[in-house]
Amino acid sequence: MKGARGYMDLGTVFDEIFEAAQNFSSEFHRNFDSRCGDMPRWAFDENTDYYPNYSYPPMNVYMTADRSMMFEFALAGFDEKDISLSFQGDYMVFSARIGEEYAGLLQQEDRYFKRRLKLKDIEKQKYYVPLDKYAQEKVKAVYKNGILKVKVPPKDEPDHSEGIKIEIVKEDE
Repeated sequence: MKGARGYMDLGTVFDEIFEAAQNFSSEFHRNFDSRCGDMPRWAFDENTDYYPNYSYPPMNVYMTADRSMMFEFALAGFDEKDISLSFQGDYMVFSARIGEEYAGLLQQEDRYFKRRLKLKDIEKQKYYVPLDKYAQEKVKAVYKNGILKVKVPPKDEPDHSEGIKIEIVKEDE
């Protein structure tokens, strides 16, 4: 899981989690399905989304050579006017809405054999971008070919405050 730069590939981790959930579901059906006649069928629906919400949309987060923080979001089916990006304190807040042309597809009752492309609205997702280290006012966001690239450059002079010193005293006996 570790790459040449010493970081974990979260996409691979999530893929392994997804596969483990699928394997668990298959084994559960094989071993317990006949014994669970009272349980509702929706609990074992093959259309159940085992992929956690925080893994959508697929994305990369990395640091460039100039210490800029980069976010890359794969946003197939979204239009740039439906994407919202802002900063609230130390967090970049991201959300997006599916356009009207795809809204009808969300209501279909199709049975997927494999579902990795999800067309759904993205509610507020927060990403930590420390205000004392990154120049949030200089952020650049470019949307091209379904990929949103957000570059947050480092501050020229990062805050080097040492914080607040807490005095430790010995308790009298």
